[in-house]
Parts: sequence; structure tokens; C-alpha cells
Amino acid sequence: MSRRGQCWDNAPTERFFGTLKSEWVPTKGYTTVEEAKQDMTCFFMRYNRIRLHSYNNYLSPIAMEQEAA
Repeated sequence: MSRRGQCWDNAPTERFFGTLKSEWVPTKGYTTVEEAKQDMTCFFMRYNRIRLHSYNNYLSPIAMEQEAA
């Protein structure tokens, strides 16, 4: 949560979870907690290593960090 009047602090987190819900989670949900955990792990790996982000000049977050170093 951000301070009062600083709503932009929360935007990256909201964007991440919005992407997770709209692009990854099955519409009928998961049958077990274990299935959900495994699928979330796959999503996190894809989101950070493979998925291109327009904010990063269409690089993945890891590629952007490596470029900045």
C-alpha cells in the first residue's frame, strides 16, 4: 500500500497480478493447491525471463537488468 495521494506506488504490482489473472490462470481455476503452485512457478519464470515488457524497450526484466549492468 502506498501513502495517501501516492497511488502510483502500487501500479507495478497491480499490473503484474492483472497479467497473471488475464493471461495465465485458467478460467475454471485449479483443482488442487499443488497444481496452482506449479503453474504459478511456471508463470513467474516466464514473466521474468521470457515475457517481453514494453516498459523495458521490449526486453524481459532479466535481460534489462543484464543490459544495465
